[in-house]
Amino acid sequence: MMSHLSLQLQNYRLTTAEILYYLPDHPEILQTFIWQEYDLLPNFPELHKFLDFWAHHIEGRMHSVTVAHVALIKASEFKYTSCSLSLH
Repeated sequence: MMSHLSLQLQNYRLTTAEILYYLPDHPEILQTFIWQEYDLLPNFPELHKFLDFWAHHIEGRMHSVTVAHVALIKASEFKYTSCSLSLH
């Protein structure tokens, strides 16, 4: 398994999906499930793999999926300085 830093350097982004699904025993009630993993944009292969697993192995029928993602490492955040100062 790759480290989180190496995944981010390969353009993976922290992806969060909120899945609303119907409870199997009470189909009129919605429950929420939060999934979070590093994934590639725009196709989200890891999320699709998880949703396929859900559809085939979990009884709760999905109602909706909301996806958010964020780049934790950005090139614009790094600045080089010519000196360093310390205060005592």
